[in-house]
Order: sequence, then structure tokens, then C-alpha cells
Amino acid sequence: MEVIAKPKGGDVDRMAEMVFMKSIELLGGLRRLVEYRNLTWLPSLAEAAYVVVLKNEALKTYSEIARELGITENTVKSIATADEEKVLEYIRGELEDRPKEHIAGGIAKLAYRKLKESGALDEEEVEMDQDVIETLEIAWAVLVLSRLRGMHFPAGKDELIERLKGIVVKEKGREYRIEELLERIEYPVKSPAELLSAIKRAAT
Repeated sequence: MEVIAKPKGGDVDRMAEMVFMKSIELLGGLRRLVEYRNLTWLPSLAEAAYVVVLKNEALKTYSEIARELGITENTVKSIATADEEKVLEYIRGELEDRPKEHIAGGIAKLAYRKLKESGALDEEEVEMDQDVIETLEIAWAVLVLSRLRGMHFPAGKDELIERLKGIVVKEKGREYRIEELLERIEYPVKSPAELLSAIKRAAT
């Protein structure tokens, strides 16, 4: 019987981060997301990136992924079975109506496929344009994911504050210290995607 080596936690985090960044690139980059006020897509993209990596690289079942990320099994299935080509047509404006597909799921699947085909998932580091990251409103989400790499979930307040301290969250023209927002959310936090959603809610 062939034994398939599954990626360790740190590798899953790194790959999910790469899929997340590639997804943003496919959507036109960070600046376009800001211009079109699509910042609400970020938690969904992060969630979808983890689903795609856990399914394809860690070979986990829908139920296992749902438990690990703290989301429903139906959500996992919607992400994993999204038709990336239809989603791509929608993003390009080639479809009049929004497809029934999970949009973030389709984008993440497309991003994963492109990274896999290019061999980029085997690279050790995720390259980020620091000038863009520091000046755009969604910088905090990218920095949070970067700092969480290799961290085990579920996670408590103290360890998250220690890992994320110093990050400034910018939402709707206002700035928040992430330590302040981490005091407002519920613990334990089950996954990086859940954390992004919780931080965003705390800042609104």
C-alpha cells in the first residue's frame, strides 16, 4: 500500500497563504479590491484557500475540514466543488447573472491550480509587495495571515495577542490597534479564516 505524506501544519499555512495571495492577484490585485470596496471578500478568500489546501494537499474529508475550520460541511463542499471556470467568467464580466457557484471557492481553486502547475507551492517563502501592503487598507489581513503561519488552532487570546501585537487594522477610514480588537472577540478561535472574520466584525 502506498503511503502518502501529508503536509505538516506549517506547510498547510504556507500553502493557504500562497493561495490567498494568488487569489487576490487574480482579482486584479490589492488596489482593485480597495477601489471596488470588496474588502468583505477577504475572510471568504482565506477560508476558501484553507479548504482547497486541506482537501488537495492534506487529503482531508469535508467533515474533517469543517471541524478544523469551524464552518459547516455544506460550506466546505460548496467551496470544494465550485466551478472555477464559471467563476472566472463572472469575474471577467462575461456572465450577466451571478453564478450559483461559491465565488471565493472558485477563485481559490483557480489560484491553487495555477500555483500547482507552476510548481510555486514547493517554494519556501511567500513574496509580498511591502509598499503595497503598508499603504492599502487590507494590509492587516495579509499581515495577520503571515504572522499566523505555523500556529496551531484553536487558539486563545494571549497567544494571538503575542503573535499579532503591533498590527494596525484599518477599516472604513478608521484605525484600530489589533490588541484592542482581540479583546472583543470570542475564544477559542478555531481557524485563521474565523479570526479574520471576527476581527473585521469587531472593527465595525
